[in-house]
Amino acid sequence: MSIKSIAAKIFARKIYNQTQAWSAKPVETQFEVFKSLIQNAKETQFGKDHHFETIKTFEDFQKNVPVRDYEDLKDYIEKVKLGEENILWKGKPLYFAKTSGTTSGAKYIPLTKESMPTHVNAARNAILHYINETGNADFVDGKMIFLQGSPILTEKHGIKFGRLSGIVAHFVPKYLQKNRMPSWETNCIEDWDTKVNAIVGETIKENMSVISGIPSWVQMYFERLQEKSGGKKIGEIFKNFNLFIYGGVNYEPYRAKFEQMIGKKVDSIELFPASEGFFAYQDSQKEKGMLLLLNSGIFYEFIKADEFFTDPDGSGPKRYTIGEVEIGVNYALIVSTNAGLWGYNIGDTIQFTSLKPYRVIVSGRIKHYISAFGEHVIANEVENAMKEATAGTNIVINEFTVAPEITPANGLPYHEWFIEFEKEPDNIQAFAEAIDDSMRKQNIYYDDLITGNVLQKVVITKVSKNGFQEYMKSQGKLGGQNKIPRLSNDRKIADNLK
Repeated sequence: MSIKSIAAKIFARKIYNQTQAWSAKPVETQFEVFKSLIQNAKETQFGKDHHFETIKTFEDFQKNVPVRDYEDLKDYIEKVKLGEENILWKGKPLYFAKTSGTTSGAKYIPLTKESMPTHVNAARNAILHYINETGNADFVDGKMIFLQGSPILTEKHGIKFGRLSGIVAHFVPKYLQKNRMPSWETNCIEDWDTKVNAIVGETIKENMSVISGIPSWVQMYFERLQEKSGGKKIGEIFKNFNLFIYGGVNYEPYRAKFEQMIGKKVDSIELFPASEGFFAYQDSQKEKGMLLLLNSGIFYEFIKADEFFTDPDGSGPKRYTIGEVEIGVNYALIVSTNAGLWGYNIGDTIQFTSLKPYRVIVSGRIKHYISAFGEHVIANEVENAMKEATAGTNIVINEFTVAPEITPANGLPYHEWFIEFEKEPDNIQAFAEAIDDSMRKQNIYYDDLITGNVLQKVVITKVSKNGFQEYMKSQGKLGGQNKIPRLSNDRKIADNLK
């Protein structure tokens, strides 16, 4: 056992003990975070607009600060982007993380000197909890790869802009620098196809022990490794690879394929990071769910998903705090953070798997979506794409829905559009191209996946006359207010239609 692995075990125990301390008093921990947030933002424009000087309790906060999405907060964010200080948080943020938007294109989420360390520490602590529980620390002597966006940033008004993964790359601890792959130069390659080939060239002969990234991107990396090695299993190429760290999408649809490609089972750690905050990580290989981080500068509120769009008394749906949640209920996640987000709906839904400590799983989005590959496609985007593709034509659509095809028999995965035409296009391929072009313009993540050859372009499957009606009838949902979901993150509807 190396000195480095011994030190890792000692450090892991220290972090575990610290976690045990705050997780044992969750309500008190959240109240301390809450008080700190209000105090620090009292003199900001947002704080003054929402009378933070009068806020003493959670109830005061909920009366003064409504639940918001990005559009509702955009006027404040635009002022911050122009360099104005003390708007949402004291001073100016260090960074803006550019992420996919909904109705207004890209979103810009602030990252401050107070919030930035929480992203880095959470990723580190996830690994340390794994070490503490399993006793496995030998991997710290091997190489680690984190498949991420380019760390090249732009700057305006003293604030740097970039993708979250690229921003975080600037904060890799010094003790990991020698082990970290790929090189800085390779990480800066913008074109994903070129980048993956360069990563393969750099890593194929290294002692890789930890591999981390969104499963769809990692799958592509594995495929390229196999091509270059003459079809070897990943476990043969990297004999000491025993830990896979992932986040962003559900790993389960990929698990069987990964184990086949690797040639053995490897341990995995699930993370729940977002531009808005690092919310949770898997703290145990034995327990279901990820530990919700209650001490990381984030105050959480929860709205039951089935109540989210209700407003019984004119003040919006009931907002629950950490001491009021239940196991197995689907909640929309609302956050207020030390980056200056207030009552912010991140769009994700979660369920609690444990209350001692508080562990969660990501159950989906508050609205229908597709994010099988991390693309975060929403209904508004597919509807706009269909509208644009049919504009100025004589094409008539009766109904359509969209689903991901993760494991096609041939070629790359894709989004499959099931369309019942009243009047078909003369050229179905040109029609598919028009849809795909619109999707790429609307959604930067989807465009990245197409450009990087992770996905192939839209595939259209024609549905026979009255096919959707027959499907709804078979489900006992024909008529009334029942609707075909415009898109799904699984293939339950798609496989029935086929």
